[in-house]
Amino acid sequence: MRYKLILTLASALVLCGCSEKKADKVDTQYVKTEVASCATGVNNLTFPGKTKSADDINVSFRVSGPILKVYVKAGDHVRKGQLLAAMDPRDYQTQLKATQAEYESIKADADRVIAMYNEESTTASNYDKARYGLEQITQKLTNHRNQLADTKLYSPIDGYVQEVLHEGGETVSAGMPIISMFGSGTLEVEINVAAFDYANRDRMNTVYCKFDLLPDEIFPLKVSSISAEANSNQLYTVRMRFTGPYDRTKITPGMTTMVYVSFDQDSTSTHISIPSTAVFEADGHSKVFVYDTKSQTVKSRNITVRRLHRDGTAEVSDGITDGETIVVAGVHHITDGQKVTPMPKSSKSNIGGLL
Repeated sequence: MRYKLILTLASALVLCGCSEKKADKVDTQYVKTEVASCATGVNNLTFPGKTKSADDINVSFRVSGPILKVYVKAGDHVRKGQLLAAMDPRDYQTQLKATQAEYESIKADADRVIAMYNEESTTASNYDKARYGLEQITQKLTNHRNQLADTKLYSPIDGYVQEVLHEGGETVSAGMPIISMFGSGTLEVEINVAAFDYANRDRMNTVYCKFDLLPDEIFPLKVSSISAEANSNQLYTVRMRFTGPYDRTKITPGMTTMVYVSFDQDSTSTHISIPSTAVFEADGHSKVFVYDTKSQTVKSRNITVRRLHRDGTAEVSDGITDGETIVVAGVHHITDGQKVTPMPKSSKSNIGGLL
């Protein structure tokens, strides 16, 4: 009986020892760490873009009224000066006839007063009134002739009709776009950049684009214009022109492309580059875990992320300094102040740590 009791106690002690060993193993948390470093050199970014004609315009009537007929359709090639659309001229014809009659009456009266003034049979005041009245009605007549002429809409460029925005029978206001067109000449590429990139536009260096249709070709670009005002998405529009030859039959307006831009980094920059996997959100702030080699513990720290790059890195403007060790994998499985064990670095001769 005593033998059985001793055996039972020994087994329990062995089990407790095993449980403690297992618990120790569970408490050990391995993490991947890296040393934060200054972001220097050249910053390479990519932007989705679209090709557009350098002569990308909307044409509109200079007067208001109902459209009588649109003479073109999407895809048509047009010449400069070609008739695109016409507005019902009835009201403007009536207006011109009335003004023409008024002009003839005033001119006849003015001619008589001027003749009398030349014969010194009327005053200078009457002469001035007649002369100014004739000048005023002449300008009014010219304006109404122009308005009648403006009921016809002509193409201002050689190019193609991209879209017809209004059809015959619709009433439009002066200046309302009727037809969208693009020129048959030079193409440009348009991208949208964030405020930070806009602020660093002077550091734009190499720029080129590539098309899925032509995967083996690179097309150099040069910035031609940058909008000074952000759009509704808080982005700035950048237009770039081709600096080398391109096949106009293969690259046409409206095609999507990827634009590659390199920014020269500011030599005085103190921004830190870290893997974006090191960043996590907590309490409304962006944070990282900084590893203390002496205590072998981690401490969370608030940071300011300046920019996320497509290569998986993030630029940090404050919160960590060059040379500090941070946790770059496993950040969601550790807590502030926890003791951790950094994973050993992989050796080129022992890939995966198998040896």
